[in-house]
Amino acid sequence: MWRRAAEGPAPLDGVDVLLADLDGVVYTGHRAIPHAVESLNAAAASGIRVGYITNNASRSDAVVAAHLAEYGLPVRPEDVVTSPQAAMRLLAGTVPEGSLILVVGGEGLTTEVERAGFRVTRSADDGPAAVVQGFAPDVGWAHLAEASFALARDRDGNGIPWIATNTDWTIPVARGIAPGNGSLVAAVHNAVGILPRVAGKPETPIFTEAVARFAARSPLFLGDRLDTDILGARRAGIRSAHVLTGIDTGKQLIAAAPDMRPDFLLEDLRQLAEPYPVVEQRKDVTIVGTARVALRDNRLDVLADGDRRIDLLRAACAAVWNSGLAIYGLDIPPRIYR
Repeated sequence: MWRRAAEGPAPLDGVDVLLADLDGVVYTGHRAIPHAVESLNAAAASGIRVGYITNNASRSDAVVAAHLAEYGLPVRPEDVVTSPQAAMRLLAGTVPEGSLILVVGGEGLTTEVERAGFRVTRSADDGPAAVVQGFAPDVGWAHLAEASFALARDRDGNGIPWIATNTDWTIPVARGIAPGNGSLVAAVHNAVGILPRVAGKPETPIFTEAVARFAARSPLFLGDRLDTDILGARRAGIRSAHVLTGIDTGKQLIAAAPDMRPDFLLEDLRQLAEPYPVVEQRKDVTIVGTARVALRDNRLDVLADGDRRIDLLRAACAAVWNSGLAIYGLDIPPRIYR
Protein backbone atom coordinates (compact mmCIF):
# COMPACT_ATOMS: atom_id res chain seq x y z
CA MET A 1 0.00 0.00 0.00
CA TRP A 2 1.51 3.28 -1.13
CA ARG A 3 1.23 6.30 1.12
CA ARG A 4 1.81 9.98 0.44
CA ALA A 5 5.49 10.90 0.56
CA ALA A 6 6.60 13.10 3.45
CA GLU A 7 6.66 16.88 3.20
CA GLY A 8 9.56 19.11 4.15
CA PRO A 9 9.94 22.83 4.83
CA ALA A 10 8.44 25.38 2.46
CA PRO A 11 10.87 26.99 -0.02
CA LEU A 12 10.62 30.27 1.90
CA ASP A 13 11.51 28.75 5.28
CA GLY A 14 14.79 30.23 6.51
CA VAL A 15 15.03 32.73 3.64
CA ASP A 16 15.98 36.31 4.51
CA VAL A 17 16.04 37.76 0.98
CA LEU A 18 13.85 36.69 -1.93
CA LEU A 19 15.30 37.67 -5.31
CA ALA A 20 12.91 37.54 -8.26
CA ASP A 21 13.44 37.70 -11.99
CA LEU A 22 10.81 39.81 -13.74
CA ASP A 23 9.61 38.59 -17.15
CA GLY A 24 8.02 35.17 -16.77
CA VAL A 25 8.04 35.36 -12.96
CA VAL A 26 6.24 38.60 -12.04
CA TYR A 27 4.63 39.51 -15.34
CA THR A 28 4.38 38.50 -18.97
CA GLY A 29 3.75 41.11 -21.61
CA HIS A 30 1.59 43.75 -19.93
CA ARG A 31 -0.11 41.40 -17.47
CA ALA A 32 0.86 40.31 -13.99
CA ILE A 33 1.23 36.54 -13.72
CA PRO A 34 -1.59 35.03 -11.64
CA HIS A 35 -0.77 34.78 -7.92
CA ALA A 36 2.66 36.43 -8.34
CA VAL A 37 1.91 39.83 -6.83
CA GLU A 38 -0.01 38.57 -3.81
CA SER A 39 2.63 35.89 -3.14
CA LEU A 40 5.51 38.37 -3.24
CA ASN A 41 3.61 40.82 -1.05
CA ALA A 42 2.86 38.02 1.42
CA ALA A 43 6.56 37.15 1.58
CA ALA A 44 7.40 40.80 2.27
CA ALA A 45 4.69 40.98 4.95
CA SER A 46 6.28 38.00 6.69
CA GLY A 47 9.53 39.93 7.10
CA ILE A 48 11.43 38.65 4.05
CA ARG A 49 13.21 41.33 2.01
CA VAL A 50 12.10 41.14 -1.64
CA GLY A 51 14.41 42.31 -4.40
CA TYR A 52 14.19 42.13 -8.17
CA ILE A 53 16.92 41.20 -10.65
CA THR A 54 16.70 41.96 -14.35
CA ASN A 55 19.05 41.45 -17.28
CA ASN A 56 17.07 43.96 -19.35
CA ALA A 57 19.37 46.97 -19.72
CA SER A 58 16.89 49.20 -21.53
CA ARG A 59 15.19 50.56 -18.38
CA SER A 60 16.53 52.27 -15.27
CA ASP A 61 15.85 50.94 -11.78
CA ALA A 62 13.38 53.79 -11.21
CA VAL A 63 11.42 52.91 -14.34
CA VAL A 64 11.34 49.23 -13.38
CA ALA A 65 10.18 50.08 -9.85
CA ALA A 66 7.38 52.30 -11.19
CA HIS A 67 6.32 49.51 -13.55
CA LEU A 68 6.15 46.97 -10.73
CA ALA A 69 4.24 49.42 -8.55
CA GLU A 70 1.49 49.48 -11.20
CA TYR A 71 0.85 45.81 -10.42
CA GLY A 72 0.52 46.53 -6.70
CA LEU A 73 4.07 45.77 -5.58
CA PRO A 74 5.55 48.38 -3.18
CA VAL A 75 8.93 48.60 -4.95
CA ARG A 76 11.56 51.32 -4.58
CA PRO A 77 14.37 51.86 -7.12
CA GLU A 78 16.91 50.47 -4.64
CA ASP A 79 14.94 47.19 -4.60
CA VAL A 80 15.82 46.64 -8.27
CA VAL A 81 19.19 45.25 -9.36
CA THR A 82 19.86 45.71 -13.06
CA SER A 83 22.55 44.29 -15.31
CA PRO A 84 23.87 47.82 -16.04
CA GLN A 85 24.47 48.26 -12.29
CA ALA A 86 26.41 45.00 -12.24
CA ALA A 87 28.30 46.15 -15.33
CA MET A 88 29.41 49.27 -13.45
CA ARG A 89 31.01 47.01 -10.82
CA LEU A 90 33.10 45.48 -13.58
CA LEU A 91 33.81 48.80 -15.27
CA ALA A 92 34.93 50.50 -12.05
CA GLY A 93 37.69 47.95 -11.65
CA THR A 94 38.77 48.21 -15.27
CA VAL A 95 39.15 51.90 -16.25
CA PRO A 96 39.86 55.09 -14.26
CA GLU A 97 37.04 57.07 -12.70
CA GLY A 98 35.55 59.66 -15.06
CA SER A 99 36.67 57.81 -18.21
CA LEU A 100 34.84 58.30 -21.49
CA ILE A 101 32.73 55.21 -22.28
CA LEU A 102 31.20 54.28 -25.62
CA VAL A 103 27.67 53.15 -24.76
CA VAL A 104 25.60 50.88 -26.98
CA GLY A 105 22.17 50.81 -25.38
CA GLY A 106 19.38 52.95 -23.96
CA GLU A 107 18.42 55.00 -20.92
CA GLY A 108 18.81 52.15 -18.47
CA LEU A 109 22.49 51.86 -19.38
CA THR A 110 23.40 55.53 -19.86
CA THR A 111 21.79 56.36 -16.50
CA GLU A 112 24.05 53.92 -14.68
CA VAL A 113 27.19 54.92 -16.60
CA GLU A 114 26.68 58.56 -15.63
CA ARG A 115 25.63 57.69 -12.08
CA ALA A 116 28.90 55.80 -11.67
CA GLY A 117 30.86 58.94 -12.63
CA PHE A 118 31.76 58.05 -16.20
CA ARG A 119 31.16 60.11 -19.35
CA VAL A 120 29.12 58.85 -22.31
CA THR A 121 29.90 58.92 -25.99
CA ARG A 122 28.29 57.24 -28.98
CA SER A 123 31.24 57.60 -31.34
CA ALA A 124 34.44 55.57 -31.63
CA ASP A 125 36.15 58.71 -32.99
CA ASP A 126 36.08 60.23 -29.48
CA GLY A 127 38.64 57.71 -28.24
CA PRO A 128 36.63 55.94 -25.52
CA ALA A 129 38.36 54.04 -22.74
CA ALA A 130 35.90 51.12 -22.93
CA VAL A 131 32.73 49.90 -24.62
CA VAL A 132 29.66 48.95 -22.60
CA GLN A 133 26.87 47.23 -24.50
CA GLY A 134 23.28 46.58 -23.42
CA PHE A 135 19.92 45.98 -25.03
CA ALA A 136 17.61 48.71 -26.24
CA PRO A 137 14.87 48.34 -28.89
CA ASP A 138 16.41 51.03 -31.08
CA VAL A 139 19.95 49.61 -31.21
CA GLY A 140 20.82 49.19 -34.87
CA TRP A 141 23.67 48.60 -37.30
CA ALA A 142 25.23 52.02 -36.82
CA HIS A 143 25.52 51.53 -33.05
CA LEU A 144 27.05 48.06 -33.46
CA ALA A 145 29.47 49.43 -36.05
CA GLU A 146 30.69 52.15 -33.66
CA ALA A 147 31.34 49.48 -31.03
CA SER A 148 33.27 47.41 -33.59
CA PHE A 149 35.40 50.39 -34.62
CA ALA A 150 36.21 51.22 -31.00
CA LEU A 151 37.08 47.62 -30.15
CA ALA A 152 39.41 47.02 -33.12
CA ARG A 153 42.76 45.56 -32.00
CA ASP A 154 46.19 46.76 -33.08
CA ARG A 155 48.84 44.52 -34.58
CA ASP A 156 49.84 43.31 -31.13
CA GLY A 157 46.26 42.45 -30.16
CA ASN A 158 45.88 45.41 -27.80
CA GLY A 159 42.62 47.28 -27.44
CA ILE A 160 40.08 48.68 -25.01
CA PRO A 161 37.85 46.64 -22.66
CA TRP A 162 34.38 45.49 -23.68
CA ILE A 163 31.66 44.81 -21.12
CA ALA A 164 28.22 43.43 -21.98
CA THR A 165 25.34 43.84 -19.56
CA ASN A 166 24.06 40.38 -20.51
CA THR A 167 24.06 37.85 -23.34
CA ASP A 168 20.44 36.60 -23.42
CA TRP A 169 19.93 35.36 -26.96
CA THR A 170 16.25 36.28 -26.91
CA ILE A 171 13.89 38.66 -25.14
CA PRO A 172 10.13 38.11 -24.69
CA VAL A 173 7.99 40.99 -25.93
CA ALA A 174 4.25 41.49 -26.33
CA ARG A 175 4.24 40.05 -29.87
CA GLY A 176 6.47 37.06 -29.14
CA ILE A 177 10.17 36.23 -28.82
CA ALA A 178 12.67 38.69 -30.31
CA PRO A 179 16.48 38.83 -30.56
CA GLY A 180 18.07 39.82 -27.25
CA ASN A 181 21.34 41.47 -26.30
CA GLY A 182 23.26 38.24 -26.82
CA SER A 183 22.33 38.30 -30.50
CA LEU A 184 23.54 41.91 -30.77
CA VAL A 185 26.75 41.12 -28.88
CA ALA A 186 27.33 38.22 -31.28
CA ALA A 187 27.19 40.64 -34.23
CA VAL A 188 29.98 42.73 -32.70
CA HIS A 189 31.94 39.60 -31.79
CA ASN A 190 31.77 38.45 -35.40
CA ALA A 191 33.26 41.78 -36.47
CA VAL A 192 36.08 42.06 -33.93
CA GLY A 193 36.83 38.44 -32.99
CA ILE A 194 36.86 38.94 -29.22
CA LEU A 195 34.37 38.30 -26.42
CA PRO A 196 33.18 40.73 -23.73
CA ARG A 197 33.11 40.37 -19.99
CA VAL A 198 29.49 39.80 -18.98
CA ALA A 199 27.76 41.31 -15.95
CA GLY A 200 24.28 39.81 -16.06
CA LYS A 201 22.83 36.35 -15.58
CA PRO A 202 24.11 33.65 -15.82
CA GLU A 203 27.37 35.31 -14.78
CA THR A 204 27.92 36.09 -11.13
CA PRO A 205 28.43 39.91 -10.96
CA ILE A 206 24.69 40.67 -10.89
CA PHE A 207 24.15 38.16 -8.07
CA THR A 208 27.14 39.57 -6.19
CA GLU A 209 25.61 43.03 -6.50
CA ALA A 210 22.25 41.80 -5.17
CA VAL A 211 23.68 39.86 -2.22
CA ALA A 212 25.86 42.80 -1.21
CA ARG A 213 23.09 45.38 -1.54
CA PHE A 214 20.56 43.43 0.54
CA ALA A 215 23.15 41.96 2.94
CA ALA A 216 21.63 38.55 2.19
CA ARG A 217 22.68 35.60 4.32
CA SER A 218 20.21 33.00 3.02
CA PRO A 219 18.77 34.21 -0.30
CA LEU A 220 16.43 32.36 -2.65
CA PHE A 221 16.27 33.26 -6.33
CA LEU A 222 13.13 32.87 -8.45
CA GLY A 223 13.50 32.32 -12.19
CA ASP A 224 11.84 30.91 -15.28
CA ARG A 225 14.87 30.27 -17.51
CA LEU A 226 17.34 27.48 -16.88
CA ASP A 227 20.23 28.84 -18.95
CA THR A 228 20.29 32.27 -17.29
CA ASP A 229 18.33 32.27 -14.02
CA ILE A 230 19.02 28.83 -12.58
CA LEU A 231 22.53 28.45 -14.01
CA GLY A 232 23.44 31.90 -12.68
CA ALA A 233 22.07 31.23 -9.22
CA ARG A 234 23.96 27.94 -8.99
CA ARG A 235 27.20 29.60 -10.10
CA ALA A 236 26.68 32.22 -7.38
CA GLY A 237 25.96 29.59 -4.73
CA ILE A 238 22.36 30.74 -4.25
CA ARG A 239 19.41 28.35 -3.88
CA SER A 240 16.87 28.66 -6.67
CA ALA A 241 13.22 27.97 -7.45
CA HIS A 242 12.02 27.52 -11.01
CA VAL A 243 8.46 28.66 -11.66
CA LEU A 244 6.56 27.23 -14.64
CA THR A 245 5.02 30.55 -15.70
CA GLY A 246 7.66 31.65 -18.19
CA ILE A 247 10.09 30.36 -20.78
CA ASP A 248 11.24 26.88 -19.74
CA THR A 249 8.63 24.20 -19.21
CA GLY A 250 8.56 20.69 -17.82
CA LYS A 251 10.21 19.23 -20.91
CA GLN A 252 13.27 21.45 -20.49
CA LEU A 253 13.38 20.74 -16.76
CA ILE A 254 13.50 16.97 -17.17
CA ALA A 255 16.36 17.38 -19.65
CA ALA A 256 18.23 20.00 -17.56
CA ALA A 257 21.98 19.61 -17.24
CA PRO A 258 23.29 19.25 -13.67
CA ASP A 259 24.32 22.92 -13.44
CA MET A 260 20.83 24.08 -14.49
CA ARG A 261 18.75 22.10 -11.98
CA PRO A 262 16.82 24.20 -9.45
CA ASP A 263 16.30 23.35 -5.79
CA PHE A 264 12.52 23.75 -6.11
CA LEU A 265 9.96 23.34 -8.91
CA LEU A 266 6.84 25.51 -8.62
CA GLU A 267 3.67 25.80 -10.66
CA ASP A 268 3.15 29.34 -9.39
CA LEU A 269 4.43 31.49 -6.56
CA ARG A 270 1.77 30.39 -4.09
CA GLN A 271 3.85 27.25 -3.62
CA LEU A 272 6.68 29.29 -2.12
CA ALA A 273 4.89 29.17 1.22
CA GLU A 274 3.64 25.57 0.96
CA PRO A 275 5.49 22.58 2.48
CA TYR A 276 7.70 21.09 -0.22
CA PRO A 277 7.39 17.32 -0.71
CA VAL A 278 10.35 15.13 0.03
CA VAL A 279 11.55 12.86 -2.77
CA GLU A 280 11.42 9.20 -1.69
CA GLN A 281 13.24 6.45 -3.53
CA ARG A 282 12.11 2.83 -3.12
CA LYS A 283 14.22 0.63 -5.34
CA ASP A 284 13.41 1.82 -8.87
CA VAL A 285 10.32 3.83 -7.85
CA THR A 286 10.49 7.58 -7.20
CA ILE A 287 7.69 9.07 -5.09
CA VAL A 288 6.72 12.73 -4.66
CA GLY A 289 3.45 13.34 -2.83
CA THR A 290 1.08 10.77 -4.32
CA ALA A 291 2.83 10.73 -7.71
CA ARG A 292 4.99 7.71 -8.52
CA VAL A 293 7.29 6.97 -11.46
CA ALA A 294 9.70 4.13 -12.18
CA LEU A 295 12.77 4.28 -14.39
CA ARG A 296 13.08 0.84 -15.96
CA ASP A 297 15.57 0.13 -18.68
CA ASN A 298 15.30 3.23 -20.88
CA ARG A 299 11.69 4.13 -20.11
CA LEU A 300 10.14 6.27 -17.41
CA ASP A 301 6.84 4.63 -16.43
CA VAL A 302 4.09 6.56 -14.66
CA LEU A 303 2.73 4.37 -11.86
CA ALA A 304 0.45 7.07 -10.40
CA ASP A 305 -0.22 10.59 -11.66
CA GLY A 306 -0.87 11.80 -8.13
CA ASP A 307 -3.30 14.45 -7.04
CA ARG A 308 -1.09 17.38 -8.15
CA ARG A 309 0.41 17.65 -11.62
CA ILE A 310 3.49 19.40 -10.30
CA ASP A 311 4.36 16.40 -8.14
CA LEU A 312 4.43 14.13 -11.17
CA LEU A 313 6.92 16.48 -12.83
CA ARG A 314 8.95 16.69 -9.63
CA ALA A 315 9.10 12.90 -9.44
CA ALA A 316 10.10 12.58 -13.09
CA CYS A 317 12.86 15.16 -12.72
CA ALA A 318 14.20 13.46 -9.61
CA ALA A 319 14.19 10.05 -11.28
CA VAL A 320 15.99 11.27 -14.40
CA TRP A 321 18.42 13.58 -12.60
CA ASN A 322 19.46 10.86 -10.15
CA SER A 323 19.87 8.22 -12.85
CA GLY A 324 22.96 9.69 -14.48
CA LEU A 325 21.51 8.66 -17.86
CA ALA A 326 21.50 10.90 -20.93
CA ILE A 327 18.05 12.30 -21.60
CA TYR A 328 18.22 11.54 -25.34
CA GLY A 329 18.38 7.83 -24.54
CA LEU A 330 15.21 7.80 -22.42
CA ASP A 331 11.57 7.35 -23.35
CA ILE A 332 9.56 9.96 -21.39
CA PRO A 333 5.74 9.89 -21.61
CA PRO A 334 4.65 13.34 -22.90
CA ARG A 335 1.86 13.64 -20.35
CA ILE A 336 4.49 14.18 -17.66
CA TYR A 337 5.61 17.50 -19.07
CA ARG A 338 2.59 18.75 -21.00
